[in-house]
Order: sequence, then C-alpha cells, then structure tokens
Amino acid sequence: MRSNDRCWRYLTMGIALGLGGLASGTGWTKGAEPDADTHAGHCMAKPAGDDVDTASSDMATDTGSMQGGSALPDARDPHEYSGGQDFGPYTLELGDEHSVASLVVENFEATRSDGNTSAAYDLQGWYGRTYNRFVLKAEGDADGGRVEDARTELLWGHALASYWDTQLGLRHDSGEGPDRSWLAFGLQGLAPYWFEVDVAGYVGESGRTALRLDASYEVLFTQKLVLEPKIEINAYGKQDPERGLGSGLSDASAQLRLRYEIRREFAPYVGIEWKRKFGATKDLARSVGEDAIDVTFVAGLRFWF
Repeated sequence: MRSNDRCWRYLTMGIALGLGGLASGTGWTKGAEPDADTHAGHCMAKPAGDDVDTASSDMATDTGSMQGGSALPDARDPHEYSGGQDFGPYTLELGDEHSVASLVVENFEATRSDGNTSAAYDLQGWYGRTYNRFVLKAEGDADGGRVEDARTELLWGHALASYWDTQLGLRHDSGEGPDRSWLAFGLQGLAPYWFEVDVAGYVGESGRTALRLDASYEVLFTQKLVLEPKIEINAYGKQDPERGLGSGLSDASAQLRLRYEIRREFAPYVGIEWKRKFGATKDLARSVGEDAIDVTFVAGLRFWF
C-alpha cells in the first residue's frame, strides 16, 4: 500500500507541474516538442523492500547443516511430523502397511492329446504387504478324476528390489508314485524387457535336489487380445524311478496361449503345448510305454481376483 501511495503522489505532482508550466508560458506550444522529463507520469517509487531494514538482506541461509550428516532417528517415520494432529478413532496407514490378498489362476484348462482329454491347473496366490507376504503356488494334472502329478508350494516372500522377491518355504509333490517333500528357495520377478521369471531350487529327503525355471512374456496385439509364450525347465540332482524322474535335465515344455480379455480379470484362451523328456527321464518314460515327446492342445480360462 505504501508503494501505491507514492505512485499517486508523484503522478499528482507531475500533473501540477505541467499545469503550472502551461500557465507560465514555458509549457507546450503549438508545433513545439515537450521538453519535460520523458518519464513524467511514470511511477518511480522505490520498492517496498527499501523501507525494510537492510540488515535482513544480509541474512544468509545456513545450508551447511543440510548438506550431510546423520539423519534424525525418526526421519522416515510417517507419523512423527503431524504437529500433534491425528485422525481421531481412525488409524493412519500408508500403502505398504495394508495387508491384501490376490489369487491368479493362470491356467484352468482342458487338454487334448492322442485322443485323450484331461484337465490341468496352474495358480498362484498371496497374502500380505508390499515387502513381506505369504505365497501359495500350485500346479497339477488330472485324468479320469485322478491326480496324476501335482506340485504345491507354501512360501514366505520378501521384496529384494523394486521388481524382485526372494522366496523361502516348502514344496510338496503328490500324484502317481510316493509323495515327496522339499525345502524350497527361489527368486521371482520381472526381468528387463518385461519377462516374468520364476526360478527356484529345492532340497529334499535322501539328498534329492531339484532346479526349476519358468519364464513367460506377453505380446499385446490389442488391449484385449494377448499372446503369451512360456517355457518351463526341470532338472534333478538324483534319480527317482518311483516317480519316473531321472538325474540331470529331466523335461522341458514350450507353451503358447492366445487369450481374449473380456475383462482384465477374466479371459478365455486356446493354445498349444509341446513337452519333451530328456536323458534318464526319457528312458524311464519309454520303459512304461510313454512317449518322450508330447504335443497337447489346450483350451481354458485365466482369471484373477
């Protein structure tokens, strides 16, 4: 407000001087150029800051303490700097403090091979928070109402990096042959170029060991039509004839599924799966009349919630 008052004062003085010049004959005349100050009528007031004690302008911000040193013990506590305010009966919880659950059924399908129709499933669920959660993995095949092969894992997952989780827990195999139990440990996450990767190692009874690799990728033709190639590889450190498994590289499969997402949570699909057994596992399969190579056509549903 002080600066505006000065503007009006100077403007009024300029008008008064101009009128005085006209009255004395020294002002503007017809055809003559004005000799008044070219800035007459302009506000030449000093900034309001000039009335402020100049000592305040010499005050320098002390940034030395901001450029290093130890952080406060509670520097990352989201509840610390609330100024005494709270949410009354409600509790403040950030995103990584909520426990949530999810279940993804990747494959729930019917398979057709050599004139025989069977069923298969592959799912993964979890419950917990951003950094720690319980994980359930299950995969299996059934034919004629009887489970031929099933793998179930119950794991504890911990976030290792932005896109990777470490996992530790138990695995149980059932189906044809005796059941087997394993200690499981692995790594699951999103690799560069959007590859979903799940790699795990297992240690079982009687010195048995195993290694499993699972990798997939999604090709989006449209926002709803998605092609998903996938590979699975299994290897064992010790032969297990009772379950038809040999040592070394045991089997591998290459899969291709084309799904249409009616909704993100629900998508029917069709596909094809190629399986091959290797080494001693192949020999064990042939000894009981099974083929070492199997091509299967599949149709099913993928859904999650």
